[in-house]
Amino acid sequence: MDLELSEEQNAVRQLARDFVDREIAPHVVDWDRAESVDRGIVKKLGEVGFLGLTIDEQYGGSGGDHLAYCLVTEELGRGDSSVRGIVSVSLGLVAKTIASWGDEDQKRQWLPGLTSGAQIGCFGLTEPGTGSDAGNLTTRAVRDGDSYVIDGAKMFITNGTWADVVLLFARTGPEPGHRGVSAFVVPADTPGLTRRTVHGKLGLRGQATAELVLEGVRVPESALLGPEGKGFAVAMSALAKGRMSVAAGCVGIAQAALDAAVGYAGEREQFGKPIAQHQLVQELISDIAVDVDAARLLTWRVADLIDRGRPFTTESSKAKLFASEAAVRAANNALQVFGGYGYIDEYPVGKLLRDARVMTLYEGTSQIQKLVIGRALTGISAF
Repeated sequence: MDLELSEEQNAVRQLARDFVDREIAPHVVDWDRAESVDRGIVKKLGEVGFLGLTIDEQYGGSGGDHLAYCLVTEELGRGDSSVRGIVSVSLGLVAKTIASWGDEDQKRQWLPGLTSGAQIGCFGLTEPGTGSDAGNLTTRAVRDGDSYVIDGAKMFITNGTWADVVLLFARTGPEPGHRGVSAFVVPADTPGLTRRTVHGKLGLRGQATAELVLEGVRVPESALLGPEGKGFAVAMSALAKGRMSVAAGCVGIAQAALDAAVGYAGEREQFGKPIAQHQLVQELISDIAVDVDAARLLTWRVADLIDRGRPFTTESSKAKLFASEAAVRAANNALQVFGGYGYIDEYPVGKLLRDARVMTLYEGTSQIQKLVIGRALTGISAF
């Protein structure tokens, strides 16, 4: 087993690290306070190729393997999870899903814009009343001739107010649960689709999070992504890879917490010496370091399995579960190292903790990940 990165992967990692330090880190506090990332960052992400990773070059992608994608996502998470979310959703959940399930026309229509940053995608699955119970969504798409008319609502949609295209999930059949769900690629400017910004979030404040309301939204049959009635399979395949992306972002949060704690502990003096020399501070820092390494290795294993064409769903849930909980622990321990200063937003660790907390909730809560893992180990069907 060789855990060394290739020359190309190291180059991608350094490119991402430099990008974060140059384009993101200087603005993090201002974006967080303003509750809005500068939208110009999307074009820059596209120009450097981060929005096209793993997508075939014939559709405008920048190629690369899933480990390279994780390395970039980790660095973005180290810098600002709000920016990481733009990539994880627009590329990870939308573009990759179109690349996997779309027909040739859909790929050529949407992928060049999404991979260049000229367009942004959002993932319309979660509803006000069906978070973890995604199979029982109530948004409906009723066939009317050669079109579908969609009515319903979606909630907590990342990139929602910025998106040019929505990967939308709606019920098309009478079958209960997941069997009657279909996926659609819907232009965000389609009449009847309105978007409302969600304000007052604990973390990810700079991210464009929205509620989507659909009233008589008419789309052609060609908007259907994959076969009718197979939308739940589309969603689950997207989320399986998406959990790897979230895990990588959580590694970035934990790494940022470690860097901040080590730096501060070496500078801050108490009782006549740097606090780094106090054993209980060393314990806090060592706990963060172990969490970083363990989360990173679990995440890299998922990327390796995907690149080798092996099953990865259970491993992805393990990585997401551990890394998200580890990010919370890491940020909390780093805040303890900072003491009172960690509670002020001029310092990074408070934001890291706020951003980390949501990672245990979205793209499958920690409890849902445990169900996925437990069912896989015991052979119990999820449905």
